[in-house]
Amino acid sequence: MLTSAPRLCLVPVLLMGLAACTVGPDYKKPDTTDITPATWRWQPSAPRDAAPKGDWWKVFHDSELDRLEALAIADNQNLRAAYARIQQSRANARAAATDWYPSFDLNSRNKRERTSAHLPTPVPVNIPSAQINTFSETLDLSYELDLWGKVRRSFESARAKSESSAADFNNVLLTLTGDVAATYFQLRALDADLASLRRTIALREKGLGLIQQRFTAGTIQETDVARSKTEVATARAELADIKRQRQEACDNLSLLCGVPATNFLMTERPLRGSPPTIPAGLPASILERRPDVAAAERLVAARNADIGVATAAYFPAISLTAQGGYLSKNTSDLFTADSRVWSFGPSLSLPITGFALIRANVRLKREAREEAIATYRQAVLSALKDVETTLAQIRYRAEQSAAQNEALAAASQAAELTHARYDSGTVGYLEFLDAERTRLQTERQANQVTAQRFISTVRLIKAMGGGW
Repeated sequence: MLTSAPRLCLVPVLLMGLAACTVGPDYKKPDTTDITPATWRWQPSAPRDAAPKGDWWKVFHDSELDRLEALAIADNQNLRAAYARIQQSRANARAAATDWYPSFDLNSRNKRERTSAHLPTPVPVNIPSAQINTFSETLDLSYELDLWGKVRRSFESARAKSESSAADFNNVLLTLTGDVAATYFQLRALDADLASLRRTIALREKGLGLIQQRFTAGTIQETDVARSKTEVATARAELADIKRQRQEACDNLSLLCGVPATNFLMTERPLRGSPPTIPAGLPASILERRPDVAAAERLVAARNADIGVATAAYFPAISLTAQGGYLSKNTSDLFTADSRVWSFGPSLSLPITGFALIRANVRLKREAREEAIATYRQAVLSALKDVETTLAQIRYRAEQSAAQNEALAAASQAAELTHARYDSGTVGYLEFLDAERTRLQTERQANQVTAQRFISTVRLIKAMGGGW
């Protein structure tokens, strides 16, 4: 027969065994193999080992873009707010971890009170009034045994939410750097438009001077002079509108970079050349790089852990409380041996009538997990769609750019031939104006297509999660 001492020795062993129990489902990453294709429709898979990592915008080899991206990362206020949210979630995770450890509180209670001479008593006894001093210095301990894994699941949920917040920060960072690059290339396209319009205005003003000389000589009609003035004024109006659009683009860049618009200046530099070729890699790798997908997956983990927290409410909660210290009516003998006090005892809390509420709460958490799984799968589908869309844009923008450049070359040649024929008097001024308008319109369209090619490349990099 076991004695009382061995029986007591079995208590911590039993508690340790119970503490190893963790209710609720263990987390498994949602399966997405049914919605993840093996390769892309518009581009074959290619190695990405040689591609730069991290500062993805450096693939464009543009020092001004590098400067703007650095400004945005350092001073953008939305990015700072996202970083603060990371710190909040990490602090919340640390707070959840403290439930693993006992709580100690030092309490100092000192008071002087006067009792009543007419206290209610069950027997007619006169108790005289008195003044009493109470001095108490105690250390209180409280600890809830995590028998069913409630604390572990709570920390698991808080940690997953913290990781989701970090992924959200990376998503804000990726969106910010992508917006800076896209706005920058649009601004450079406007610079190209400005250069085209200035050349056109210079040519039209020169032509206006020649036409006025011919009109003075009596070789042409006055209507040609009026039409020439109209074309010069129209080009100047278009130039003013492009300047307005450029200023708005500069203001947008200043906001993204966290710089006051008044102090933000950008020198003109027309956009030229072609964007770099970006390998898309394997579709499955997108799921590892996209921060929005990572954030959605971490929320699934958090919702799964919440089920365990809710399920733990079915089981009894056992807490250990203890108190030790000194209690006395005089400060002179407060810290003597005879003034020592202590207490110790476990407490048990077991739900009796709240099972319906607990069951509803568990059901609520399970449905929240199903919602998170659907949101995660939708994020995967959205990521795959973004890549396919941008790959198609890059392919067809390249074809469009080739055709547009061919059209520009033809329009320029036609304008030159028409100008020569007008000088020789074989065509009228209206035909000459029409050729000039076509050349200018085709050149501006080519500028915009070039900008869209660069912007599509930025979108592809963003769709793939930024770095490689």
